[in-house]
Amino acid sequence: MRSRLTAVFALTLALAASGGATAAAAPTAPPPAPSPPRLADPHPCAGKTGFTCAFLTVPLDHRNPGKGTLRLQVAMADDAGAPKGVLLFLTGGPGQPGVPFIDGISARMPELAENYRFVMIDQRGTGEFGAIDCPTLQAEVGSSDIEPPAPAAVDECAGVLGDRRHYFTTEQTVGDLEVLRQALGVRKMTVDGVSYGTMTGASYAVRYPRHVSRLVLDSVLPHVDPQRDDMLYLTGLRATARVLRDACETAPACGFDPAEDLAWLARHRDDAVLIWDMLVSYEFLDPTYRDENSLPNGWGDAVAAIHEARRGDPARLDRLLQIMDSGGDDVTRYSSGLHIATICGDGHFPWGTSETPPALRRAALERTRRHLPARATWPFTADTAVGNGFVQECLHWPWSRHTAEPHRAKITVPVLLLNGDRDLSTPLEWAREELGRAPRGTLVVVKGASHSIQNRERGTQGREAVYRFLNG
Repeated sequence: MRSRLTAVFALTLALAASGGATAAAAPTAPPPAPSPPRLADPHPCAGKTGFTCAFLTVPLDHRNPGKGTLRLQVAMADDAGAPKGVLLFLTGGPGQPGVPFIDGISARMPELAENYRFVMIDQRGTGEFGAIDCPTLQAEVGSSDIEPPAPAAVDECAGVLGDRRHYFTTEQTVGDLEVLRQALGVRKMTVDGVSYGTMTGASYAVRYPRHVSRLVLDSVLPHVDPQRDDMLYLTGLRATARVLRDACETAPACGFDPAEDLAWLARHRDDAVLIWDMLVSYEFLDPTYRDENSLPNGWGDAVAAIHEARRGDPARLDRLLQIMDSGGDDVTRYSSGLHIATICGDGHFPWGTSETPPALRRAALERTRRHLPARATWPFTADTAVGNGFVQECLHWPWSRHTAEPHRAKITVPVLLLNGDRDLSTPLEWAREELGRAPRGTLVVVKGASHSIQNRERGTQGREAVYRFLNG
């Protein structure tokens, strides 16, 4: 079939040949081309020698740019002529900004800084100039994924955002990154993401593969959820047994099974969700899970705390729960409001998505709780799974547009995946799952490491793998 343009052109020729009476219209000038994106107000980043900060204007809604704009802060190393081009480093959360960390991560990885121009962005809803501030939610859960907020805190945050809640999803952030690439004036970027940044980075590479030369995924959150169970955190629940047993078997061996101890506590205490939250937070202090000196006054050693509580002495565990209690993070360093808007807009839940009417959600969640087999959650329980923060905050979140990536999406660019085998925040099993969607991917497992390899690894194995992958 001929195109509509071809048909119109043929009709015009026919009219001309027939001597039609209507005079030909005078040619009109084409509409002006839209201005390319630019980075406005460049200035030295405060307290960060060698870096320039600027602002990027992006549409509030990339699907409908007429709805307004957002102004995002960007930081760039001053070596614009770096031999290997731009390395866009994406932080986690969702909720963490990028600009405050650019000098630290580039100093942590000097071998990359020699060859790449580091660029970081305060993703929409984060940072000094754009953080979504939901005061009650921020005070209650801060940067925790797992501790559930009170429904009133969720309602307050929904009120703070209003109709803007639809526009803080990963899809929109991916659109921002493409605008950033254009503003930087580069055809391709190397993309390096940590934690939630892996989901953002992978989603960008899937959407714009021609603009990504290489991709690093560090502490991997899969960019798709075909099983529709990531928000229940079932993989993380099950991984707890593997991680604690491995920690206990490391010399000097404990001589007991911490997973069995934890399973007993999960069935005999009413705070299993908070115990789980404590373990995920504790890994950031002590990837061995057994160092009593990781906290003041010898209150560390999560493995011992669980074992002692199972034997009738809960003092260490209760003290750990108190010390590691979530909430109160500085909103400019982590926005729980952005976190909830993204998670609820992206996620798949027992009731479906954020487009499921709130009145229908609780019944679906209860059906899931009743039918989850023990093997899906052990050493925890179905109550722990449905009681986690992802589920509970989004149970009460109002209707919003759902825009997650199709589950068939593959990552076609070269990919290096890094994961610590002690990571409970983004367990190793997720990295293996994502590897299956990356035909050009390589997975490096860092033994004894927990979350965020490039930034927090105590050794050098992970960073050296990155150097080989990106500098080679």
